[in-house]
Amino acid sequence: MTLHIFGSLNMDLVCQTPRLPVPGETILGTEFTTVPGGKGANQAVAAARLGAAVRMVGRVGNDAFGQALIQSLQVEGIETGDVQIEAGVSSGVAAIAVDTSGRNHIIVIPGANGRVARSDVERLSARLAPDDTLLLQFEVPLPEVMAAAATAQQQGVTVIVDPAPVRNDLPEAFYGLVDWLTPNQVEAEQLVGFPVADQKSAAAAAKVLRQRGARAIVIKLGAEGVWVEAADAAFPVPAFEVPVVDTVAAGDAFNGGLAVALSEGVSLLEAARFATATAALSVSQAGAQPSLPTRQAVEALLAAHIG
Repeated sequence: MTLHIFGSLNMDLVCQTPRLPVPGETILGTEFTTVPGGKGANQAVAAARLGAAVRMVGRVGNDAFGQALIQSLQVEGIETGDVQIEAGVSSGVAAIAVDTSGRNHIIVIPGANGRVARSDVERLSARLAPDDTLLLQFEVPLPEVMAAAATAQQQGVTVIVDPAPVRNDLPEAFYGLVDWLTPNQVEAEQLVGFPVADQKSAAAAAKVLRQRGARAIVIKLGAEGVWVEAADAAFPVPAFEVPVVDTVAAGDAFNGGLAVALSEGVSLLEAARFATATAALSVSQAGAQPSLPTRQAVEALLAAHIG
């Protein structure tokens, strides 16, 4: 079984700051770092560190960032033969401001991610097998994301979609291509059009999203945990209490954990707990990919809290 990630690779330019600026304000930060990121690459690294066989499909620019992004995946044992190097455009970049409480503002410049095309979908399609899992996000062009989901569905591959950043042009037909839809509470609000702030409102949002065609929903609520809804089950999973250092990539950690657990055939509750523990450990460390935990760390946290 292979986990295929069809999505973005970005270099994160991270500014640490005492607090986030308000519009029009200039403040002094405390530290600057460059960290490999991008929702696609983050999810690939998350899954690889949890023990999965992972293949990445995407594009980088023919620049120093692009080479560093590919090398960062190879170090994790991720297959990068389908990461194309695009001439004449920069690699994707994310400018991130993080305050001392772990809150963040993020601006993404797609760069080569915006050049992902149908030829990339064709390469992906040739690699898929029925027991595989495909993880998708919305940092590459939507028509290609939809085509990837469609070809995966046709081949019996499980499709997990992190709808971030939310697309206003998302057609209703897309939901029918999705096995697992995993928005956070802000993304869920944008998708359903009403506030999502707790387990009750998350349950209402999940019902709407399932009615549109997605087969199962996990709504990530930060410190409130997650709400899980599938055809035969609906339940909350509480968050693990950990010190919050940086919430960047928490959602990517969750998706990587969910994909790995589901691919291993555990129960829905066990998969949700495993993913929640993976996300919890990620927020207790700084950075995107550097914060993603190992399988050993996740299992230790689960053992300490659940037994």
